[in-house]
Amino acid sequence: MKIAIHSAKGSFSDRWIPYCEKNNIPYKLVNCFSTDIMQQLNDCDALMWHFNHKGARESKFAKQLLFAVQHAGKAVFPNYNTAWHFDDKVAQKYLLEGIDAPLAPAYVFYTKQEALDWATQTEYPKVFKLRNGAGSDNVKLVRSLSQARQLILKSFNRGFKQYDAWGNLKERVRLFKAGKTTFWDVSKGIGRFFYTTQYARVTGNEMGYVYFQEFIPQNDSDIRVCVVGDKAFAIKRMVRENDFRASGSGTILYDKKYFDDETIKVAFEVSEKLNDQCMAYDFVYKDGKALIVEISYGFAKEGYDDCVGYWEKDMTWHPGKFNPYGWMVEDIKNQMNLRNGSV
Repeated sequence: MKIAIHSAKGSFSDRWIPYCEKNNIPYKLVNCFSTDIMQQLNDCDALMWHFNHKGARESKFAKQLLFAVQHAGKAVFPNYNTAWHFDDKVAQKYLLEGIDAPLAPAYVFYTKQEALDWATQTEYPKVFKLRNGAGSDNVKLVRSLSQARQLILKSFNRGFKQYDAWGNLKERVRLFKAGKTTFWDVSKGIGRFFYTTQYARVTGNEMGYVYFQEFIPQNDSDIRVCVVGDKAFAIKRMVRENDFRASGSGTILYDKKYFDDETIKVAFEVSEKLNDQCMAYDFVYKDGKALIVEISYGFAKEGYDDCVGYWEKDMTWHPGKFNPYGWMVEDIKNQMNLRNGSV
């Protein structure tokens, strides 16, 4: 049995490949962008590809390829249950409502008039989001009806660029002042005013719908719980200064004392209902109850290397370092064994 891995710098493959080598797990590197990728997989039983949701090429076909490979009888990571709703907040709204998960209330409209009617009756503030984006991209706090109207009219007119040059530059400056990036990175942000990202050029403007989510006040952070198979780990992300967004802030706390058992249990329970391989859940709290804001199968590796331990599904706590990327490989091995009748 052999695992095919698409190698991409900065992706999970940076950890998958060393794990396979250390544990003598047969693998081969493949290029998922090749027209003959299906032929490359002929001698493999599985494909693992941590695709980039902001990649211009990946956005066109990554899910379709993975699901085609899965349909062909091979194990894949991420599989259909794990990835079909990735980077799509509207899809996640329907999915989480459908399984009765504790979702922060969300509202989506597909006509201008319906959206305007709702906006005149609701209370503010609300959170406006585009369906895609991570690290708090494309997220705005809407404080008034007039601001909501502007966003609605734009949503059903020219739409929104996938890359917010001004918002991105402000974020680069914030990170530079905090000593977390370079002046060169800031200068590249200035350049983006004149030359946008390839992803934004390929995908075009986002339009034809509008999505709002309930603003949950009195949260100075969010809790991200990552469930991989029957194990989970967590981080606490503090909101940016003079802001309400935690995702992408870069200020992370790891000690176990920051995480309550009930939140971890909710993450396990939702993953069981979704039957996924790997999922990160972003929680905020209202009256002590954990509410899911967003979900994602992918996450930036470096932010989790300092985690101090993990939970098993029965809530047993294991202190110390661990390798969740190895868990992903082992899960694929188990799937291959099941498909080949070895277990």
